[in-house]
Amino acid sequence: MPHQIELPPYETVALVLQGGGALGSYQAGVYEGLHEAGIEPNWFAGISIGSVNAAIMAGNAPEDRVPRLREFWETICRSALLPDATLEERIAALAGTGTTRAAISALAAGRALLGGQDGFFAPRVPPPFLWPFGGIAATSFYDTSPLKRTLERLVDFDRINARRTRLSVGAVDIETGNFAYFDNASIRIEPEHVMASGALPPGFPAVEIDGRYYWDGGLVSNTPLTEVLGHAPRRDTIAFQVDLWSADGPRPLTILDVAEREKDIRYSSRTRTATDAAIELQRLRRALKRALDCLPPEAAADPEIATLRDLSCSKVYNIIHLIYREKHFEAQHKDYEFSLPTMREHWEAGLSDIRRTLKRPEWLERPRGLGVVTHDVHRKARAAATGEDEAAG
Repeated sequence: MPHQIELPPYETVALVLQGGGALGSYQAGVYEGLHEAGIEPNWFAGISIGSVNAAIMAGNAPEDRVPRLREFWETICRSALLPDATLEERIAALAGTGTTRAAISALAAGRALLGGQDGFFAPRVPPPFLWPFGGIAATSFYDTSPLKRTLERLVDFDRINARRTRLSVGAVDIETGNFAYFDNASIRIEPEHVMASGALPPGFPAVEIDGRYYWDGGLVSNTPLTEVLGHAPRRDTIAFQVDLWSADGPRPLTILDVAEREKDIRYSSRTRTATDAAIELQRLRRALKRALDCLPPEAAADPEIATLRDLSCSKVYNIIHLIYREKHFEAQHKDYEFSLPTMREHWEAGLSDIRRTLKRPEWLERPRGLGVVTHDVHRKARAAATGEDEAAG
């Protein structure tokens, strides 16, 4: 087991999780690596499948989180049509990463569309087109009530609402189009809040909460990093940002490549842009604080000076960025390819990436200078290969 790591004195240790469907087991692998190093977040923030992972972690004691995550992923990656995956696993192992493996992956994705996934979603019978009177059954192709039962089995919502750790999940109001975060710091979190964050239309139905209906937060923003960085009061923070979609990628050569690349760009939510904006904003806040500290004491009575002081900040933000890198056999259906072999590869990739990251203990130190810094193990490797500057702040 890797050695235990003692973090510097950050007030907030956040695990920030993008949405990405079947790719989400990568995030579970990242958490396993954090846990084995003795790093336990006190704030989980998620969108879509990231919300589900976050709820499982927040809703269990630290020693139970990895087993519960594994139980969840082992459950939902069993096909409702062919629950015995032994043959599929053997074929995948023999196929490697070539054309045969790509075909197996496509078959698994098609099977999910046709039959759903155990403990997650099931196709509506009859389909929504045959529900002439409207209602929930007429607005989605799948029923997600199996997910509710799975969450109730694996997540202790009383623990979440006891606020031992913070949980924030993002969704969008389907009537106003406004983004909303459900946060156990201010409301009681129930399975419906988690399901609302992952209710991606037209596959999944909207979820009603207090008379309002919500869809997947990824429709507006798939990256909850801004919620953590922008929350007041500001706190010294290290955020492990785990993305499932890469904004960087090759130029498409086929129409199927176009479909995959479009999805990557749409759901990556320009995390780098958000991080760069946070760096610039924090630079201005720190400069403002230095300037205000030079004013005479009597200036503090000025209401405008008081407003400026509220905007100023000397807090630090360290963003450890991990981005899933797709496999050669994956295609545009990678977010609904729920086979057990692929899920386990995603998990191991996340575990490997965080272990490589934690081998750089200097990356965990409190930032100096501007007060905001980002680190990315993949970006470091690319910078080393090309001679680029790897620093982001």
